[in-house]
Amino acid sequence: MQKDRRSVNVMDIDFVNKTQYQFLVEDIFPGLQRKEKKFIVTANPEIVMKAQEDGAFKKVIQEADYTVPDGIGIILAAKLLKTPLEERIAGSDLTMDLLDYADEHGLSCYFLGAKEEVSQKVVKNIQLDYPNIHIAGRHNGYFDIDDRKLAEEVAATAPDIILVAAGCPKQENWIATYKDLFDHGLFMGVGGMFDILAGEVKRAPEIWIKLNLEWFYRLLQQPRVRIKRTLKLFEFIWIIIKNRKK
Repeated sequence: MQKDRRSVNVMDIDFVNKTQYQFLVEDIFPGLQRKEKKFIVTANPEIVMKAQEDGAFKKVIQEADYTVPDGIGIILAAKLLKTPLEERIAGSDLTMDLLDYADEHGLSCYFLGAKEEVSQKVVKNIQLDYPNIHIAGRHNGYFDIDDRKLAEEVAATAPDIILVAAGCPKQENWIATYKDLFDHGLFMGVGGMFDILAGEVKRAPEIWIKLNLEWFYRLLQQPRVRIKRTLKLFEFIWIIIKNRKK
């Protein structure tokens, strides 16, 4: 990660300490204009906890160009550690801002991940909602992390933005493994965002987001999928509290 005075460390992970607007205007948009190669990790408590359990994955996160605080748990942890972050930078919001920018500037995007039918719907909806985006290509999430041929095919399309929706840690590991094959590009793992872009899952209403209860809304919408992630959130906060006391 690019370390500067505007970062906050939570459990050995350095988080970008800027507002979302500052992050986009100062770092991301200029990087896209200059055709740089950058890797963004949108880290929530589940990802941070995974990094504590898996040293190799932790290194992937630490070596990313930017790690943003995606999750109210990260914001709360930073406050408990008396090193508050400017604000939450949600991966879903960041994705939409990137698509808006790509549409405005005619950039190309590659969409990697999700079920085949979801992948198809994502591209269809992007073409309708963002007509100036060039679809570099798409591929579903049923790929092997060791499939170098697929990575070479993606790199050959020379996309400006590569969104990978394969879940943690597969999406981050794929990016870390193959980004050197690309001449340029902004890489970001987006988890279940393709389901939202495809219209398969609705994002929380604005009031829930403003109240920092988006995690609870998701739990209510997908209890079987989200229960383990929610338990990780509470485990994460408990570890932060214990470490703070020490």
